[in-house]
Amino acid sequence: MRRPLALAMIAALSGCGTGQPARAPDAGVAVSTVIPRQGTMPRWLTAYGSVTPSSSGTETLSIAQPGQVAALLVTAGARVHAGQPLVRFAVAPSALSGYEAATTTLATAIRQRDTTARLLAQQLATRDQLTQADKAVADAKAALDAQRREGAGQAIQIVRAPFDGIVTALPVAAGDRPQPGTGLAIVARSGGVIATAGIDPSERDHVRPGQTARLTRLSGGPTIAARVLRIDGQLNPATRLIDVDLGFPAGALLPGEAVKAEIATGTSTGWTVPHAAVVTDDDGAHVFQIAGGRAKAVPVTIVQASAIQDVVQGALDPTRPLIVEGAYQVEDGGAVRMDR
Repeated sequence: MRRPLALAMIAALSGCGTGQPARAPDAGVAVSTVIPRQGTMPRWLTAYGSVTPSSSGTETLSIAQPGQVAALLVTAGARVHAGQPLVRFAVAPSALSGYEAATTTLATAIRQRDTTARLLAQQLATRDQLTQADKAVADAKAALDAQRREGAGQAIQIVRAPFDGIVTALPVAAGDRPQPGTGLAIVARSGGVIATAGIDPSERDHVRPGQTARLTRLSGGPTIAARVLRIDGQLNPATRLIDVDLGFPAGALLPGEAVKAEIATGTSTGWTVPHAAVVTDDDGAHVFQIAGGRAKAVPVTIVQASAIQDVVQGALDPTRPLIVEGAYQVEDGGAVRMDR
């Protein structure tokens, strides 16, 4: 009969002064940890832009004669090979008549020169007259050659791809009557397509040609290796940013695609810690290490942050575990348990 009484007294004493039943000791917040390590991480400068043909790798094709677009043989965005027909163009009758007139002029000049030569042999013409006749033949021949080079003698002309590449634009439609010299097709050379991204002017001194970079489609997909080709020397008037051109493997991206560019501008040195371990609040950034089963807050400065890993500087103890999962649930001095 004494045992139940003794248990009741112990229970009463344990709750003395509180009026509440006794509670089990605080088990602490469950956390996972890593050991902090010093290291380096590439410093990536992020910018956004799009894929465009480079100015040196693009050619605009045109016809120097008036006429009409008879047919478009490809569509914009099509991959083409050197010599492939792109546009069929019907030369205007006026251009054909001009070619015929130039042909007639040359034939007439040749006959006049032959006549002058015979007259000179009979001493009925002067050598100066023969010289003038020779010049008239040369001028007429040059004019006809120019017409031939411009295709004036062909009723139908075919615009062909000058090299392997991509048709980036077709500024005309079938039936159009463009002015002579108007662009009919624009072709970008294979490998002549670049990505252009805008960086803040304050970052210009950190970017140099040849630096490693990587590109990612904004629509998703794998990362594409790239490198810096050129940095503009002035602000883009539309974006107020500095344009940076980046090269990448031929065919990896198509003109017009929107991309995120990341440029490796150096390295950051410090404590390399999981991004989830860094806690930021009104007091700044800090991490938690475990000392004697309790969380200890350590103020840090974030040198570089990413979605997976950060580089920080601070007075971390390399012998104490660093809290990763659970970092946002613990408090300075709070009990923790490492069970995950």
